[in-house]
Amino acid sequence: MLTQPLARKFRFCPQCGAPQPALEARGRFMECGGCGFLLYFNPGIGTGVLLADDRGRLLLLRRGKAPAKGKLGVPGGFADAGESAEAALSREVREEIGVTLAAEAFRYLGSAPNRYRYRDVTYAVLDFFYTARLPAGAQPQALDEVASWDWRAPASIRPEELAFPSLRAMLKLILPKVDFNTDSPR
Repeated sequence: MLTQPLARKFRFCPQCGAPQPALEARGRFMECGGCGFLLYFNPGIGTGVLLADDRGRLLLLRRGKAPAKGKLGVPGGFADAGESAEAALSREVREEIGVTLAAEAFRYLGSAPNRYRYRDVTYAVLDFFYTARLPAGAQPQALDEVASWDWRAPASIRPEELAFPSLRAMLKLILPKVDFNTDSPR
């Protein structure tokens, strides 16, 4: 179960401080035997966009920071509390490449589970992916946590270049003849 590494970080109940709260067998929640506090380990919400230009190429970002530093990803990131997936994606696109896209520009593609290892904790994430076209005249920039960017023909993307299994799953939806099932090490 993806959440168990995160659950193991809790050696004490966050409510009463009792030692070693019990982890449910499948790792979905932790329950304190002292006060009954129940903490669920639900996945975080991630977003990403397969952003295409007028030639059908996809915008890929080279990640500038861990996890998966140096690997390829797409514009996107985590949703904040109170944000819709589309609003989070619009914000992340603006922060990462300096392009403004309204939430209405995105077309839902699909979702896939993911693992996100950060500061020695592996988080369970559910990534929501969308497609969109780059607006005419918009010029991407390598901004927040982005080392560089490049336009790539989808068929030229190699699975081992990609940062996350969820992105490989989404590319398989649009390129069914290419094997994106490789779970490359990070």
